Amino acid sequence: MNPIETDRLILRPFREGDAEGLFAYLRAPTASCFFSLRLADLAAAEAEVAKRAQDDGALAICLKETGQVIGDLFGGAGAHEEDETASVGWHLNPCFGGQGYAFEAARALFDHLFRDRGFRRLYAYVEDHNTPSWRLCEKLGMRREGVFVEFVSFTRDDAGNPIYENTMQYAILRREWMPDAT
Repeated sequence: MNPIETDRLILRPFREGDAEGLFAYLRAPTASCFFSLRLADLAAAEAEVAKRAQDDGALAICLKETGQVIGDLFGGAGAHEEDETASVGWHLNPCFGGQGYAFEAARALFDHLFRDRGFRRLYAYVEDHNTPSWRLCEKLGMRREGVFVEFVSFTRDDAGNPIYENTMQYAILRREWMPDAT
């Protein structure tokens, strides 16, 4: 995939040299859905970058001025081609939160998936306590379609029992994103 440029960002496939930026936010993920991606050290981050470099749906979010990796997006790979539907998601280094980067990156990804890839529908799963992520969905014009009660577990209690979380599904259609398109 060709890089996608916004005013402040470049969205591009992962490549060698991205490990430090990825490690900066995956050494201690803050959202429970990313706990399983926790990286122990820079060597693990290098292996993860190599894996992501082979994944067509994994994009690094980079600052245009410096090239620094500040997060990642996914969308489009492994999509349901038969119904033109794709799952999307994002993970931003908390040090860069609150500056509009996640919105800018996700908006560019959505535009690419709808305009260039021709998807009809995009959807995202968000844990109900992940307020920044569900607010981002709503800012992007996605609608909350439902809540899956005790849907998934990312953590366990002290006795080793799974702690189930409520997960919301958000979605948006191409005709909602691009109302003038047919």
